[in-house]
Amino acid sequence: MAPRNLQPGQRSEVWVAETDGGPPELVYSTSTVLLEAPNWSPDGRALLVNGDGMLWRLDPRSGSELSEVRIEDLPPINNDHVIDAERGLIYLSANDGHIYVAPIEGGTARRVTHDSNRYHFLHGVSPDGATLAFVELPRANLSVPGRLALVSSAGGETRYLQAGRSHLDGPEYSPDGAWLYLNTEEYASQAGQAQLARVPAGGGRMERLVASGSVDWFPHLSPDGEYATYISFPPGTVGHPPDLDVQVRLVRTANWGHVLSSFPLFGGQGTINVNSWSPDSRRFAFVAYPVPQK
Repeated sequence: MAPRNLQPGQRSEVWVAETDGGPPELVYSTSTVLLEAPNWSPDGRALLVNGDGMLWRLDPRSGSELSEVRIEDLPPINNDHVIDAERGLIYLSANDGHIYVAPIEGGTARRVTHDSNRYHFLHGVSPDGATLAFVELPRANLSVPGRLALVSSAGGETRYLQAGRSHLDGPEYSPDGAWLYLNTEEYASQAGQAQLARVPAGGGRMERLVASGSVDWFPHLSPDGEYATYISFPPGTVGHPPDLDVQVRLVRTANWGHVLSSFPLFGGQGTINVNSWSPDSRRFAFVAYPVPQK
């Protein structure tokens, strides 16, 4: 896998919105690097994004230039990276198919996974930092449904949770560690129609969160568990491709069927692949990729 690039004339725009429903703020824009998947730093002062296979730090208050988070022994990364704030760590999926861990401020990476016959697409770390949740796919056949997989953050044997028979993605722990939130095609009425669901973190029956006519991906809960965001693709979309008219939606977890705010943009892949909530649960970030005709 190779890092993604911008189209001619295209830009990466990093936006921050608040739960109060006000207009989002453009905090950074560039035509030189395709930025993806904001994480919020544990201190609430910076965003961490990937671009050109590297991890970057951005201060959303000043709009200053990107600064590279230097991590040794780390292959080029993709847009699947999650933060363990309590322990000052960041876990990252690399383009070699493995998951790595490193200090969030930079340092030396350590590889967590070891099965080179499979891709490991990371999305969640348990609140106690002990377990990683990811989607596993065989390298020999990426068309098969992804499996919901767990591994100790220290490394070891992979465990699997039953979550239907259809493709799923984005398994992310709830703040209390009781659930894994994800998107799945288990309820699809047509090919590719991902819907939002959750499954008990210890295994059990999957629950659908909301019935939607759109294609919904990547549910992300706020740290206090009160709010969630997700990205909605047009009906008929297969997978989570780039360069489409999409919406980032804000809901309360008590009522997933009622959209509090919706933010239309040109994007998709890279917009909100990972949890981008601020530590105070008041703000969330996302990336748009406008092109001249848009």
